[in-house]
Amino acid sequence: MSSIGFIGTGVMGASIVKHLLAAGHEVHIYSRTKAKAESLIQLGAKWFSTAGEAAKESEVIFTMVGYPQDVEDVYFGDQGIFAMAKPGAIVIDMTTSQPTLAIKIADHAKSLRIDALDAPVSGGDIGAQNGTLSIMVGGEKSVFEKVIPLLEVFGNNIVYQGQAGAGQHTKMCNQIAIATNMIGVCEAIAYGKKAGLDIDTMLESISAGAAGSWSLSNLAPRMVKGDLEPGFYIKHFIKDMRIALEEAEIMKLELPGLALAKKMYDELSARGYDNNGTQALIDFYK
Repeated sequence: MSSIGFIGTGVMGASIVKHLLAAGHEVHIYSRTKAKAESLIQLGAKWFSTAGEAAKESEVIFTMVGYPQDVEDVYFGDQGIFAMAKPGAIVIDMTTSQPTLAIKIADHAKSLRIDALDAPVSGGDIGAQNGTLSIMVGGEKSVFEKVIPLLEVFGNNIVYQGQAGAGQHTKMCNQIAIATNMIGVCEAIAYGKKAGLDIDTMLESISAGAAGSWSLSNLAPRMVKGDLEPGFYIKHFIKDMRIALEEAEIMKLELPGLALAKKMYDELSARGYDNNGTQALIDFYK
């Protein structure tokens, strides 16, 4: 059993905490609102009023928050992780965030004799619930090898990508691929409806062929049912696309497909869809 800190118990974080508890780990959690963590507390998680206090009691500290500024706050704030975590601890940021921030965290952690990994995930709420997340990891390989047993509790495609920031860069590649694929999924459904097809039957055929993708298999059925509940929030996806476009600009790389997808999601955001799931892009076509 390890003593685990987990900062951020949202849609995906809560499921990961449940897997860690089920595996017999002691889990110390922090969320901005204690009431939202009540179900985890009832399962045995210990709630703390600050990220730093949770970190102080933990050997390995996971973070999974919303935006890069939130990451800055939970690591560098007065009540944050770096203010209270003990030397020898390992911090693992699973937030999709800026590669440059991952490097900043790793450098500061080293000065405190703390190890740091950036380990964003993919698989959405379904992957978190099933413990089948893809995890892309940046940082020192020796540290990565130490935490593989923990990552295996909730992930099944765990790949070391390179030094600090490499995990976040890999996640940007993931989000770029998803962004343009989502347009294709929505347009296939829109076309199928106009052509008078039975959409479920159409999806049965194309999901098993060359067009198959995670989004087509998992999100297209939600689109057909009108289920726009978040597995991954539109507001967070827009944040990810913005980071990817900013990084691409630094590298002098044009990504017109990503730019188009972000424009479409920005329009949905302006119409009040921020807290819906990414599959709500289907409403762009109504």
